[in-house]
Amino acid sequence: MINSGKRRKFLTVAAATLASFAGTQQLFGKSTVASPSNLKGEEINVKHFGAKGDGKTDDTAAIQKAVATTGNRLFFPKGHYKISKTILIDLAKKGYASIRGNGDAQVIMAGAGPAFKIAGTHFGSADPEGFEKKVWSSERMPIVEGLSIEGQHKAAVGIEAIGTMQLTITRVQVRHTLHAIHLRENNRNLIIADCHLYENHGIGVFYDGVNLHQSNITGSHISYNKEGGIVTKGGNIRNIHITGCDIESNMGSDKAPTANVLIDCSGSAVGTAEVAITGCTIQHNRNAPNSTNIRIIGKDQSGIGSEKERWGNVTITGNVLSDVMVNIDLQYCRGVVVTGNTIWQGYDYGLLMEGCSNVVFGSNLFDANANYPSGTLPSNKLLVTNSEDCIFTGVQVYGSKDSPGLVVRDSKRINIGNCSLLSCEKVGLLLDNVTDSKVSGCMITSLNPNDSSFEPIQSIGGHGNKITE
Repeated sequence: MINSGKRRKFLTVAAATLASFAGTQQLFGKSTVASPSNLKGEEINVKHFGAKGDGKTDDTAAIQKAVATTGNRLFFPKGHYKISKTILIDLAKKGYASIRGNGDAQVIMAGAGPAFKIAGTHFGSADPEGFEKKVWSSERMPIVEGLSIEGQHKAAVGIEAIGTMQLTITRVQVRHTLHAIHLRENNRNLIIADCHLYENHGIGVFYDGVNLHQSNITGSHISYNKEGGIVTKGGNIRNIHITGCDIESNMGSDKAPTANVLIDCSGSAVGTAEVAITGCTIQHNRNAPNSTNIRIIGKDQSGIGSEKERWGNVTITGNVLSDVMVNIDLQYCRGVVVTGNTIWQGYDYGLLMEGCSNVVFGSNLFDANANYPSGTLPSNKLLVTNSEDCIFTGVQVYGSKDSPGLVVRDSKRINIGNCSLLSCEKVGLLLDNVTDSKVSGCMITSLNPNDSSFEPIQSIGGHGNKITE
């Protein structure tokens, strides 16, 4: 028999164990009877505030109550949470924010606007001396993690951010919205990692007239967004790093021409610059009008002088690009390096370059494969117009349909060396009104070895050129 003293000790230990277990259940979002007052300092299970997560009930009010009552710490356990209005995460009022799930929770946005709008007060730069204390004391590094967001309204948006510092979005899926991630006004030090931004009828990641320096997009799938994969328009944008992503078919056949990666400086006084696109697969879809893998429109509309109108400072390296009408389109850019890429099936052009300066192309393959499943041999040609101070070295172009492999027109100080222009039709390299340029050490072959009319190099007009095979 257990004496009364030992019995009391046993019951005390058992009670403590049960209390500990209940606390653990609360922490991981299992309890349905926990009081919000017992959860201070922890992520808040939205079901504690009445959210059903059944995909039918409108959970907007319950989630808004969770935000208002406990601050910006939300946890979504397994379920489908339908909302009809934006959940505003006001960092200035409620402090640090974390919106989390374990990958088994979905937020369904049935109304117009963003499912989550994260708003801070940082409208300065990333210079440490330019911060107000409240940014570090209550606003820094809001996190969205482990959630799926689904749009059920044509104007639904996944996540919108304004005035944030160190916004971190990771392991998030967004589908069937207008824009998956919409960046507006001012943000700094953004990280988007390990996300799936898929089948939205607008843009995957949209830099919309935003003042944003320092953003990293890594390890993500950004595909089948009809108005572009990663798009910048206007604003003041610097230091975009796009690394290790799969970016595919971000253009709709019924939409205006766009690109898997579109950097558009037109309409901006300071443009987008300092961009690195590395180690990505970027491809599809040739069926969309003027579809392009990477398009950079470097010329702004500020009217502050032709030299300052060209934005760039871009590195494109170690990527696989294919199956579009134009693989790379550079318009009025300055300071672009393209090297170490496998580029193929450009049905109109492998490269379009107009009005550019200080561009370096080195060790890239522009390939055309007649056995590709489309059954159509691409044109695959490279066209350079109205450009200056550019170099092509170690570039191979294989197969150019009905055109020279490389055409340079109305340009000056172009250096072409140690390139291979193989299986070209009619002409291998065409220089049209080109001045003060150099061609040396190139291998140029005809598609038809028996074509006696084939010209390896044809030069029309221009002056001051030095051409040696």
